[in-house]
Amino acid sequence: MELTNLTIIIVTYKSEEKVRICLNSISNKIPVIIVENSNDNNFKREIEKNYNNVNCILSGENKGYSTANNIGLNKVKTKYALVLNPDTILEKNSIKNFLETAEKFKDFWLIGPGNDQNIKSKFTIRQVTEVDNLKGFAIFFNMSNFNKKFFDENFFLFFEEIDLCKTVKKKKGKIYLDKNIIINHEGGSSVDSINSIKLEKSRNWHWMWSTFYFKKKHSGFFFALILIMPKFLSSIIKAIFYFLILNKIKRDIYFCRLSGMFNSIIGKKSWYRPSED
Repeated sequence: MELTNLTIIIVTYKSEEKVRICLNSISNKIPVIIVENSNDNNFKREIEKNYNNVNCILSGENKGYSTANNIGLNKVKTKYALVLNPDTILEKNSIKNFLETAEKFKDFWLIGPGNDQNIKSKFTIRQVTEVDNLKGFAIFFNMSNFNKKFFDENFFLFFEEIDLCKTVKKKKGKIYLDKNIIINHEGGSSVDSINSIKLEKSRNWHWMWSTFYFKKKHSGFFFALILIMPKFLSSIIKAIFYFLILNKIKRDIYFCRLSGMFNSIIGKKSWYRPSED
């Protein structure tokens, strides 16, 4: 299998420790593009010094998962691309199996690994099956099908891969899951050094923003509003409750959920960013 047919894209943000472990599991014959969501020149210099197959692009600021992946994907010159999270580790045959499946199922748009996907499908014995969704920690792209249009950049965090898969299926594209492809994924730990409470507030804000935006995009504003209203009312009640019992952490988390929903409903962009101090 020609490793030169593939480029790997990894989006990082304060992920130096994680991404080094990931890079150590990748053959140095495969070109890797890291898009670092900051202006950290020390990170770029050290990574490129230690890994001669890596080109590190600095986005200049935290642009989020979708935009940063698009920056990397639009630099790809190869037939295929593999988007990886920095907290993943490839098994010995992961790339070989991706490439073999790509050559066998030439009509594919996306391929995902079979482990840790937790996707409902009709197979019990078949190793490769067509599915509707993949998880975002590892997605293999057939670049010729995308015409430089990949992730919806309105998403900063959450739902990006679900939206991508839904868009592919609307275009009658094929998405496959291969049980032979194994990629270890730590999950929920791509960032090394941001305060956990700040991360939790950010995740809650973006989860609710992205939930409404995704539903609105694919089902319409009023259907999305009906679906999210129970969560909106529940968050109001819980925010008031935690305010009254002086639980500042949970109060702030539910205020973030409310803010995310409200901003999405009124059509504001996904603006919330965790502070780094």
